[in-house]
Amino acid sequence: MRRYGPAALLLLTGGAVLRITLFGDLYLRYVQAGLRPYLIVSGVALVLLGLVTAVLRHRTPGPHEDVHHGDDEGHEGHSHGPAGPRVAWLLTLPALALLLFPPPALGSYSAGREAAQRAAQGVGAFPALPAGNPVELTVAEFSSRAIYDSGRSLKGRTVRLTGFVTHGDDGTWYVTRLVVTCCAADATTGKVEIRDADDDVLPADTWVTVIGTWRPKGRLGSDAAWPPVLDAATVTRVKQPADPYEKP
Repeated sequence: MRRYGPAALLLLTGGAVLRITLFGDLYLRYVQAGLRPYLIVSGVALVLLGLVTAVLRHRTPGPHEDVHHGDDEGHEGHSHGPAGPRVAWLLTLPALALLLFPPPALGSYSAGREAAQRAAQGVGAFPALPAGNPVELTVAEFSSRAIYDSGRSLKGRTVRLTGFVTHGDDGTWYVTRLVVTCCAADATTGKVEIRDADDDVLPADTWVTVIGTWRPKGRLGSDAAWPPVLDAATVTRVKQPADPYEKP
């Protein structure tokens, strides 16, 4: 079976990629939606390459392994053989994990490990918000307007935010979202502190939709303005969206 190891690894990896892209939205846990076609092409290419490799291995007689036998002192040599070192089979474990047990999207643990990072932008006027209340905003949009908008476009408006729960050291809790530019590896954190919520303290990673109004905090553009604050009117548990990340 060792001679078919490379083919098996290619087939497993390609199958795992196709599983998360063709048969659901699992790929959105790792990359942006725009990368789906490239993942599909890559998965198909890996599967085809694995099949070709298996056929060639089957048709080509395996060469004899050159084994160096032990010398008079009892030392024994060895070779990896035509299929490579046995340790290469460990590479099948990540592929099997992705195929059978895909890891969840990043959550509160990843958000908690990152220090406050804000966009390098100056204070200035933002475009007007759409008419009607509540207005749907991403956590990143709300944060940018709360921290940098000199026109105070959030003042007097009711907004709706959706994200997962994270906790602060002082008992505060936040609606949090991870912002992904390309893939989960470059994720950054945005969060909004929630106040006046009547609900019990929710567990970390619980997805919620919060409707409320902005509470001004600190001087615009300063560290004191972060994280922004939302006075909650309602907090509703919701399912994790298919795409858990926000776009910059």
